[in-house]
Amino acid sequence: MKLFENVFNLHEKALQLREQHLEVISRNIANVDTPNFKARGIDFQDALQKALSEDDDEKQSSDVYTTHKNHLGGSPDRATADLLYTVPFNTSIDGNTVEMSVEQAKYGKAAAKYQATLRFLESDIGGIRKALRGE
Repeated sequence: MKLFENVFNLHEKALQLREQHLEVISRNIANVDTPNFKARGIDFQDALQKALSEDDDEKQSSDVYTTHKNHLGGSPDRATADLLYTVPFNTSIDGNTVEMSVEQAKYGKAAAKYQATLRFLESDIGGIRKALRGE
């Protein structure tokens, strides 16, 4: 149903990107002692806009030509962001650009945003349940 697709699409893409962001930060933290490791990050807003616009493009050209009935068409529905190198305040002597305190702060902020997005999604589901029950 188009209604459910519209309600859930934004939150679904946001959760996927926030999950990827947490994974990237975790990878940075795990490699804090790895020589020459370069910390990475994502631009969440840019990635979300890109994921949503790609969805619009796919809806406009949703008919995928396949040469066999068992072939799968289209691209995966998972939203992903381009990884960017972060600019450190201080680079360590061994060339590692991970700053533990910065990454821990980023992780806390990203985890809180993930939880908030999850709560918004739960709220939307609760609203739909109430509407279906006639409350």
